[in-house]
Amino acid sequence: MARSKLNVAGVAEETSNGGYRLDEQVGFLMRIAMQRHTSIFTANMIEGLTQTQFAALAKLYETGPSSQNQLGRLIYLDAATIKGVVDRLNVRGFVTALSDPKDRRRRAVTLTDEGRRVTEAAMKVAGKITTQTLGPLTASEQRTIAALLKKLG
Repeated sequence: MARSKLNVAGVAEETSNGGYRLDEQVGFLMRIAMQRHTSIFTANMIEGLTQTQFAALAKLYETGPSSQNQLGRLIYLDAATIKGVVDRLNVRGFVTALSDPKDRRRRAVTLTDEGRRVTEAAMKVAGKITTQTLGPLTASEQRTIAALLKKLG
């Protein structure tokens, strides 16, 4: 029976002494790494922001007002999920909806003054979260993993 093993490139390949080995699969290893990152994020992020809430705030800070659907596309969330995220951020006073000057039928989500303040503070914490997440890696490995993850995305 064949056994799966990661080769030098990190790709699962079959070996002759066993079956499929979950703990050697790239998807499983990425999930473990994501669980570690999520734990670090949750323990350190301010204002009780979730990863998706922070992503929405950070993207609005970066790009300025955006339609809800466009914001969802920018941070890779489906329409139902981004609606919930925006609704929760709105209730907390971090975002508001304005009339889109290009299309009066559309509404543009934008940061409030409080949302801008929280986002600026959260981005500083996010940098520390990234540093902690990547802490076990050398600087070269950190650059490599970032480049490889971008390539996979």
